[in-house]
Amino acid sequence: MKYLTLSLLLLLSNALFAGETLKIGVTAGPHMEILEHLKPIAKEQGLTLKIIEFNDFILPNRALVEGDLDANSYQHQPFLDEQIRDRGYKLVSVGKTILLPLGIYTKKKGIHCLSDLKPKAKVAIPNDPTNGGRALLLLAKEGVITLKQGAGITPSRLDIASNPKKLKFIELEAPQIPRSLDDVDIGIINTDWALLAGLNPEDTIAHEGTNSPYANIVVVRTENKDSATVKQFLAIYQTEATKTFIKEKFGNAIIPAW
Repeated sequence: MKYLTLSLLLLLSNALFAGETLKIGVTAGPHMEILEHLKPIAKEQGLTLKIIEFNDFILPNRALVEGDLDANSYQHQPFLDEQIRDRGYKLVSVGKTILLPLGIYTKKKGIHCLSDLKPKAKVAIPNDPTNGGRALLLLAKEGVITLKQGAGITPSRLDIASNPKKLKFIELEAPQIPRSLDDVDIGIINTDWALLAGLNPEDTIAHEGTNSPYANIVVVRTENKDSATVKQFLAIYQTEATKTFIKEKFGNAIIPAW
């Protein structure tokens, strides 16, 4: 009996030492790099981060809904809202992470600013409704197109009121746009995909400002929004030390949003 009791004590001790585990999905690039940096810090505080990498914007939410993840960290609120509206997901944001400003990139000689675009220039934009609308808002902010009044923060091409240069919009999967720059005049690219493709965000010819509503967030299933483990993770993430790491690692290309 005493050996059985000792075995049980050892098991309980090991379980206590192991602490909690959080399975969190991220996209490749900055989101992954930040969590890898936080992984040993979390471990010291009794939280094991099991980081699962995805290479698109759709699967991380599906995996979260199906219970394969406890949280994900890769999307902004307008994208989450669109997913909830279209798919009926019971997901909720529990905290902000980083802002990855959308930027306009080119590999074409002679294009140094948007005024250099020729009539009927080819413009690659993300094909998901949220980031595609975000790209149109950026072009409108820069005066290249105008949008209809009331278009909101997720306009579509149907909301374009004027397109003086008759730009030709090519909708692509967001990760494909960096690889398509040789075939278009400009591409509007999320910073995470730009960095992953070896592009320098300092080389954009235009980009979003810090007042963008597209700060990224940590998302969980609605029933887990008050989870102690999730709160512990956010407390580890949202620190001045993490801000310092982001600044040293990414410079001005990524902005802490909390």
